[in-house]
Amino acid sequence: MAGKTVLGAAIGALLMTTASAQTAWAQTMDADFAKTVKQWTTKPEFMSPLVDHLPASTTIPSPKDILGNHIGAPNTLHYYDQIIGYYRALAAKSPRVKIIEIGKSEEGRENVVVMISSEENLAKLDSYKKNLALLADPRKLSAADAPGVIAATKPIYHLSGGLHSAETGPPEMLMELAYRLLTEDSAMIQGIRDNLVVAISPVLEADGRDRYVDWYYRNLIDEKDDRNKPGGPPYWGKYIYHDNNRDINFSDVSARHLLKYYLDWHPPIMHELHESVPFMYTYSGQAPQNPDLDPILFGELPWFSNFEMAQLTKYGMPGVWTHGFVDAWTPGYLAFMASNHNGMLRMYETFGNAGATTMLRHVAPEVQSSVRGGDWTKRDWYRPSPPYKEVVWSMRNNTNYMQTGVLTALDLAARFPGTILENFYKKSANGVEAGKSRPPYAYVIPAGQADPSRIAFVTNILQMQGIEIGRATQPVKVKEGSYPAGSLIIKLDQPYGRLAKMLLKKQDDYPDENLTTYDDAAWTMGMMTHTDIVEVADKAALDIAVTPVDRFVPQGRMPAAGARSYAVLDHGSVGMATLRFRLKDAGVRIVETAFKAGGTTVPAGSLLVDGAAYATLKPAVEQLGLEAVAVSGAPDVKAHESVLPRTAVFSTWGSSEKVGWLRYAFDQHETPYDLIFKEQVRAGDLRAKYDVIILPTQGRSTKDIVFDLPVKGKPLPYTKTDRYRFSGDYGSSDDVRGGMGLEGMVELRKFVEQGGTLITTGDASAVPVEFGLVDDITVTRTSGNFYAPGPIVTAKVLRPANPIFYGYDETTMPVRWASNALLGVPVRLKDRVLMQFPGGKDGVMSGFMRGAEQVKDRPAIVNIPQGQGRIVMFATNPIWRWQNLGEFRMLYNAVINWKQLGLTDVAPPEPAPIPAP
Repeated sequence: MAGKTVLGAAIGALLMTTASAQTAWAQTMDADFAKTVKQWTTKPEFMSPLVDHLPASTTIPSPKDILGNHIGAPNTLHYYDQIIGYYRALAAKSPRVKIIEIGKSEEGRENVVVMISSEENLAKLDSYKKNLALLADPRKLSAADAPGVIAATKPIYHLSGGLHSAETGPPEMLMELAYRLLTEDSAMIQGIRDNLVVAISPVLEADGRDRYVDWYYRNLIDEKDDRNKPGGPPYWGKYIYHDNNRDINFSDVSARHLLKYYLDWHPPIMHELHESVPFMYTYSGQAPQNPDLDPILFGELPWFSNFEMAQLTKYGMPGVWTHGFVDAWTPGYLAFMASNHNGMLRMYETFGNAGATTMLRHVAPEVQSSVRGGDWTKRDWYRPSPPYKEVVWSMRNNTNYMQTGVLTALDLAARFPGTILENFYKKSANGVEAGKSRPPYAYVIPAGQADPSRIAFVTNILQMQGIEIGRATQPVKVKEGSYPAGSLIIKLDQPYGRLAKMLLKKQDDYPDENLTTYDDAAWTMGMMTHTDIVEVADKAALDIAVTPVDRFVPQGRMPAAGARSYAVLDHGSVGMATLRFRLKDAGVRIVETAFKAGGTTVPAGSLLVDGAAYATLKPAVEQLGLEAVAVSGAPDVKAHESVLPRTAVFSTWGSSEKVGWLRYAFDQHETPYDLIFKEQVRAGDLRAKYDVIILPTQGRSTKDIVFDLPVKGKPLPYTKTDRYRFSGDYGSSDDVRGGMGLEGMVELRKFVEQGGTLITTGDASAVPVEFGLVDDITVTRTSGNFYAPGPIVTAKVLRPANPIFYGYDETTMPVRWASNALLGVPVRLKDRVLMQFPGGKDGVMSGFMRGAEQVKDRPAIVNIPQGQGRIVMFATNPIWRWQNLGEFRMLYNAVINWKQLGLTDVAPPEPAPIPAP
C-alpha cells in the first residue's frame, strides 16, 4: 500500500506539472465554456486537461465577449476584421499585449504581429530585440559574452495561422490561445508568460481569409459529405493559392513583411499551423534533410515533436504522430525562414474540415500507396496511437488538438529558454565558422554580364534575406578564374552564409533518389535566372577586398536626343518586354539579324524605335537597366514591324494557381492581358477580340483543363453581392462548375484557324493533341519508376533564329522540368521542333530525375502552323512561380512576336510528280 501511495503521489505530481489540471490553482472558470466545448467535442478523448476550461475574467474580454460565441462553435467562422478587432480589444485591456504593425496585404489589409508576455518582459522588448540581433550575428558577440546576453533575454516563440485559407482552424484557435495566455494563472501558463515572448501572426493570408469565409457561408456551410464536398473558392490571395508556402523568392508582399519582421526581431522559433492529415502531425525534419542546415536543428526538431506526441498521447488523444510526412530538403516554405537563418521551423498539420461544419470523415478510404506517411490508420514507431478509420470531426476537435499541442510546445520552450537561445547562437556561430573552414568559401557574380537586370533579380532576393554582398575593389583572381573589378562577392563567412550556399549551389547532393521530397528537388538561382554565378573553393576569396553593396541597381544607358532612330540592344533582359509595352504608341521594329551601328553590335531581337519617341524611351531604358545606341539613317537590316497583340490568358475556375503565377509575372512586367474563363471561351468570336490566347498549365490532367469542376450538386456562384462582398474578384461566375467543354475546344480551334496564336505551357500542351487541335503530334506519359520533382535540366535550341529565342545567346540552356506529358513529332515534321530535351542522366543539371532516359530527345517547344494561325506548345513551363526568370523571355517573345513565329518555318517539300500511266 505504501508503494502504491508513493507511485500515486509521483503520478499526481507529474500530472500537476504537465497537465495543468484545474485543481492545480484557485481561479474562477467560465462554466459556460466548459459545458459548451464539451458538447462541441465529438468524443471525450478529443479533449485534453489543458483546454477543457477557460478562466473567467472581469477585465479582459474573452472571444465570446467580443465575437458572440466561444471558439469552435459549429458553422461559425470569423472574417479578418473580426479577428484583428479581437486582438485590438485584448490590447486595449491587457498590459500583457503589444501589437506591431508590419505592413499591408496585396489588397490593403493590415498585417500585424501580436506579442504576449508578462508586463516585465514586454517592458524589456527593445532590449530583447537588440540581444536577439547580437545572438543572430556572433561576429558582434564573443562566446565569452554570449552567456550574459542569453541570461538577460527571453526567446520569442512565433506562432502563425491562416497561410492557407482553407485551413480555417488556426486563426480561430489562436484567439482563444491568446486569451488563455493572458488570463490563466496555472503554473504552466505563468511559466510561459515569464520565460517566453509569444508572438502571433493571426492570419498570414489576410485577403484569402475573407474570400474563403465568404465562400464557406455561401457554398459549404451545409456540406457534410466529405467524399462529395465541393472545393474552395477560385482564389485566396490575388495571385497565388497554396503556393504561398512555396514562394522561395518572396514575391508575395505579405511574405516580404513577415521576412522583414523576422530579420528585425530574430525569433528563434517560427511555428506554422496547418491543417490536413488526421489527427495531428508534428514536424520532425525527416529525411531527405538539407545538409547545409545546422545539425543542431535536426536534434531540436524531434526534441519538440516527440515531446508533443508523448504528452498528447498521455492525455489519451489518439492520432498524434511525427515523422513520415514533410521532409527538410527544400528551403522555400514560408516559416523555413527560421531554419534558413539559424533558428527553428516548427509545423503542425491538424485534421480540419475546411470550415466549421461538423461532419463524418472517412480516413481509411483516402489512404493510398502514394500517401506520405503510409496508411495513416496503422500503428508505426512514429504513430503509436493511430487515428480512427472513420470519425465525426468538429472545429472544436481541431481547436482542442492544435491548442493542446501549442501549449505543450510553449511549455517545453519555457522550461528551456536558455537552451533555445544558446542553440540559436551556436547555430549562427557555426554558420560563420563553416564559411571559414570548408569550401565553398564564396560565390562570385562577375561584372560585365550582358544582362545586369538578372543580377539585380538575384541580389535583391539574397539581400532581402539578410545576405551580405560586397563589390570587389580590384580585379579578382582565384583558382576558378579571373574576374574584373566591380564583380560581386558573396563570402560565406557570414551568419547567413549557409543560406547563400543553399540558394546558389547546384543541388547535386540529394541523399537517396528512392526518397520522395515534399516539393522541388532543385532551385539553383544562377541556373533558374540564367545568371553567371561562380562557386569558389579557393579560400583566398575570403581575403578579397570589397565594399558593401546596399543594393545593386543596373544603370541604363541612353544616348543624347536627335537621332533618327534608336536601337535598344537585346541582351536577354525581361525588361525588353516591359519596354515594348511602354512603347505601345511608338513605331517599333524588331531586328531579325544582328548588324553594326557605330561600332556596336545590335543583336537580333533588339528594338528599333523611332526617334520621335525619345521622351518615353529615355526614362524607360534608364529605369529598366537597358542599353540603347543611336542609329543614323535607315539601317540595312532585316526587321519586322512589331504589332502588339490583344492577349488573353485562360483560367479554369477550379485550378487558378499556376495561372496566377503567370498573371503575377505579367503584371510585374506591365504586360497587358484579359483573364478569360469558360464563359468567354464558350461565347465564341474569340478571334475578333484576341490575337493571342495563352493556355497555361493548370489542373492535374487535360480533362481538368477542358471540363474543370464536375457539374454535380448545387450551383457554386462566385459573384460579388452586398452579403458576399469579398467574392467575385479577378473574375466572376454565376456557377463555377463545368469547364469550357468540347464546345470551348471548337471555339479555340476556330480562333487558330482564323489567324490567332494559341500558346500552351507544361501539361496544358497535351490539350491541343488530345482534343484534336493539331494533327500528327502525339502525347505519351512518363511511366514506371519515373520521378522528377522539379529538376533543372538541359534544353537544346534547334531553331535559334526563331523569335522565341531573341535574347538567348547559347544553343543549350537550363530549364526547369515541368511536365510528365511527353510530346512526339514525326520525322517529317521535325522542323516544327524549336527546342528539345537531350534527356538522360547527363541532361540533369541540378536536382535529380529517375527514369531520365524517357526524356531523351523529346520536344521542349513545338511550333505548328494551323489554318491561318498557329499553336505553340511549350513542354516547359516558361513562368514557374517567381523563380525561372531565365525562361520568362521565351514566353514574352512568343507573345510580342506572335505574327512572326513562322520566320523559321520550312515549307514542306513539293510532292513528287505522279508518273503517267
